[in-house]
Amino acid sequence: MLPKTRASAAPRKPKNGAYSGQYGEMAIFCRKMPISPYCPEYAPFFGFVGAALALVFGNMGAAYGTWKSALGLATIAKLPRHKVQTEMVMKSIMPVILSGVCGIFGLIIAVIISSGMRLPTGPSTTTYSLYTGYAHLGAGLTVGLSNLASGLAIGMCGNCGVQDSCRQPKLYIGMVLIWSFGSALGLYGLIVALIIATKDASELCLLN
Repeated sequence: MLPKTRASAAPRKPKNGAYSGQYGEMAIFCRKMPISPYCPEYAPFFGFVGAALALVFGNMGAAYGTWKSALGLATIAKLPRHKVQTEMVMKSIMPVILSGVCGIFGLIIAVIISSGMRLPTGPSTTTYSLYTGYAHLGAGLTVGLSNLASGLAIGMCGNCGVQDSCRQPKLYIGMVLIWSFGSALGLYGLIVALIIATKDASELCLLN
């Protein structure tokens, strides 16, 4: 007859409310470990808000620019048939394309910020500092508001520029330059946001 093996029992909780053994030592260590003032628990909030604002404002600019440009493109139907050229209708889609780029710029920064968010490995062991959170928030606002302004500019210029360039094809080159410089505003915001979003100060979490 085989001897009975004693199953490993779970750690019992004493009456005073503290675990003994290895689990008790880990709990005491986690309670005694100080939290760095530079890496509070709410620091990732600013990073997530920055990613959301980058995408939301960028899409708002893209939506407005697309709407106004498409509205101007649709009004070409009111012009006389002999003044509307097929190639000009295709060329007039450019402001719609440039407006969609505003949303892409916001998406790029949102993905970069989201990939930089790090999960805490345990209680009081976060490596995401307030410095990084503020940097991500600033990057999101930079690219979001820049592309919102870019979408407004492209939409307003695209609405009137499409109609006027169809009436007078010689205006098309000038309107392309105006649309390009309006789209450059979002590109400037993307460049600065990329520089800001790469800032990291995880070593601040080691300071107490």
